[in-house]
Amino acid sequence: MLNKMRIAKYIANAGFCSRREAEKLIEKKIVKINNILCDHPSNTVNEDDKVTIGKQIIKLNNTLRLWKIYKPIKYICSTKDEQNRKKIFDLIPKTFPRMISIGRLDFMSEGLLLFTNNGDYSRNLELPSKGYERIYRVCLRGQIKRADVDKTNKGIKIDNATYEKVKIKIDKLNNNFTWLIIKLREGKNREIRNICKYFSWQIVKLIRIQYGPYKLGNLKEGQIQEIKVVKNA
Repeated sequence: MLNKMRIAKYIANAGFCSRREAEKLIEKKIVKINNILCDHPSNTVNEDDKVTIGKQIIKLNNTLRLWKIYKPIKYICSTKDEQNRKKIFDLIPKTFPRMISIGRLDFMSEGLLLFTNNGDYSRNLELPSKGYERIYRVCLRGQIKRADVDKTNKGIKIDNATYEKVKIKIDKLNNNFTWLIIKLREGKNREIRNICKYFSWQIVKLIRIQYGPYKLGNLKEGQIQEIKVVKNA
């Protein structure tokens, strides 16, 4: 028997959407518990209750599942887009269950993106307090100064934002391009692009290769693969 659970958490754990999005649905007054309008996200339910969003019945899925996808460039991490750009969800087969993306990659970034059927697990991996490391391979045009790399590794401030948990290592270097390995733990908005702009580094490619314990591996662009959930992650 399921212990009493807050309705917003129940909806998130059912894989319908994130907990925050569930709270917005409740505010819009389209969530019902046993055919009675839910008026607050703190309302609780158990497994015998009937939860509906609009005309759709929401059922809790106790099996935590996780997928990884190689996001290509020029895809947005959203279900809707007013500019009619390609969406990452377009790459997910219709036969797959409803999935929630864990974090995002911007339009021109590529690489590892994680999806889950559990809103709480998504939230856990995204929380800044958890400090999950994100690792990127970044190709820059031309050569860069090692002194700039050292400066970043010591912590820098850009437009009133402090970047302290960034570690950069030069991976490959020739006359035309510089490849960096960049490790982040904070996940500030456009963190890598802001740092590169600050030093006038021109990005050619920005590829995420790892998120916490999960690696991109040999996945090809646009491919999706179900993977095992790492315990305690």
